[in-house]
Amino acid sequence: MNNKIAVLAGDGIGPEVVEQALKVMKAIERKYDLNFEYTPALVGAVAIDETGNPYPDATHEICMHSDAVLFGAIGDPKYDNNPSAKVRPEQGLLAMRKKLGLYANIRPISAFKSLINNSPLKTDLIEGVDLMVLRELTGGIYFGEPRGRSEDGNTAFDTCTYQRYEVERIGRLAFEYARKRRKKLAAVDKANILATSRLWRETIQQLHSEYPDVELEFMFVDNAAMQLVTWPQKFDVIVTENMFGDILTDEASVITGSLGLLPSASVGIYTSVFEPIHGSYPQAAGRNIANPLGTILSAALMFEYALNLPHAGQIIRKACEQSIEQGIVTTDIAVGENFYSTSEVGDWIAKAIE
Repeated sequence: MNNKIAVLAGDGIGPEVVEQALKVMKAIERKYDLNFEYTPALVGAVAIDETGNPYPDATHEICMHSDAVLFGAIGDPKYDNNPSAKVRPEQGLLAMRKKLGLYANIRPISAFKSLINNSPLKTDLIEGVDLMVLRELTGGIYFGEPRGRSEDGNTAFDTCTYQRYEVERIGRLAFEYARKRRKKLAAVDKANILATSRLWRETIQQLHSEYPDVELEFMFVDNAAMQLVTWPQKFDVIVTENMFGDILTDEASVITGSLGLLPSASVGIYTSVFEPIHGSYPQAAGRNIANPLGTILSAALMFEYALNLPHAGQIIRKACEQSIEQGIVTTDIAVGENFYSTSEVGDWIAKAIE
């Protein structure tokens, strides 16, 4: 049976970087005599323009009937600069997470040896860094009700809500990943202030009895943020709630030296979504300069976590490392004036795979 892949390129540089990931996936198909079925679908600003909905029902149906989703980026300046807009592209991302049950975002973060000098952190701080952040995706302040503003517009409010089962399912996943790695788990919260964090801490502590071989450490989010840039080697697996995870993973991106290098996987109840962590970067859209490596490495995660083809993921990762070592990279991580376009990098990696 063919694997069905939903392709949601989205906005900004999304279509350009997704195109490169598809080149690489098709190279894997040819190499291993595989056959994938790709179905494009609208999401984000392009979906609003065409249907009025940033995550149309037709797109949801395609995702529900797919083995995995390859996703680009969402966002458009015409909505960012319009505070009165009732529908925004980002609402499509939240709707997709909620409807597909994408409860855990997995972000592996490691330092590429040949790019160590690109990081603003000192070399001795980031050498050998290999950590994974699991961010809860369907609860917390991004989804809590009620939310709104007062009639006079001078007061605004949001609600942060979590249920025990939401913490349990991502907590178990985090312990499982830690067990397969170096058996260290850091649970990040703000339990000295927030009631939701106290629920998180209590639930994770109870789960720990099922994983006694995993070393568990609780950290307040402000301390975790500091240690991510002063002692990142100490971390193996980090698990945290939605907003804290959003902030910490962007902070951790400085370890690699570029947001364009970081892939992610969102594990869901119905399917899983694979996407780079960077945004739509509208200033670069259409210029063929965006870094496609984060999206290509997200495709590698797809082979490993959704398609049960770990060897294919390893080959993609190796080809990406070779492109970096040989300087076949885009301008954001290039050394000197020798750099390549988005499509040239994609072509090189696809050819290297074959």
